[in-house]
Amino acid sequence: MDIEIKDLTVKVNEITVLDNFNLSIGKGEIHVIMGPNGVGKSTLSKVILGSSDYNVISGDILVDGKSILNLSTDERARLGIFLSFQNPIDIEGVTNQEFLKMAINSNRETPIGLYDFIKELEQNYKDLNFSKEMMHRGINQNFSGGEKKKNEIIQMKTLKPKFLILDELDSGLDVDSLDLVCKNVLEYHEKEKCSILLITHYNRILDKIKPDYVHVLVDGKIVETGDYTLADKIEKNGYKSFENSAKVLRED
Repeated sequence: MDIEIKDLTVKVNEITVLDNFNLSIGKGEIHVIMGPNGVGKSTLSKVILGSSDYNVISGDILVDGKSILNLSTDERARLGIFLSFQNPIDIEGVTNQEFLKMAINSNRETPIGLYDFIKELEQNYKDLNFSKEMMHRGINQNFSGGEKKKNEIIQMKTLKPKFLILDELDSGLDVDSLDLVCKNVLEYHEKEKCSILLITHYNRILDKIKPDYVHVLVDGKIVETGDYTLADKIEKNGYKSFENSAKVLRED
């Protein structure tokens, strides 16, 4: 899946959060967006999924050359766009198994066979070191922060999206859990050749998921793009070293 974000300006409560934002992600590429708090990183992920909390003033989002701005969130999801939330919510009364089966069937002409579905789902839970009994719990009910993140990856493996947006995947995960989650993401990427947009503050996760490109987001704009070594520059010098670049872009 190819994703192109063109000249995108987004406001929330009359405040410009993304300002003439541009980004192109080719099929199978891994891109990382880094930046300080409050610069629009999570906003970007939600706008791509069509959140009604944000007002797109101008620009476009293209998937395989076609605009998705007029599509609802569920229509975008059925195209194969998946968002792993920074803070996954709990949903009482709907089990993980019910949710995933319903989501799969919403994108099929005939319902998935129960045996095949359960067999694959049990394997996905095993891959994340989860008891299969967790399938029958309400979505994220009584899950720790790390368990919620693992559950998001189980959803990813089951739904088989083409474009992954991973918003602060590393938050709430201990070292062992981070290794396990990244291993599953990389195996999925290798198998499905999906595109990935990874949003993070820190470069520790980039030791495990090596990106093709790293972008620095400041004041709603990408102010610098580079390879993995750009993350090392951020770790060493912080985000203040990019303030001059942001100032020049504002003046232009």
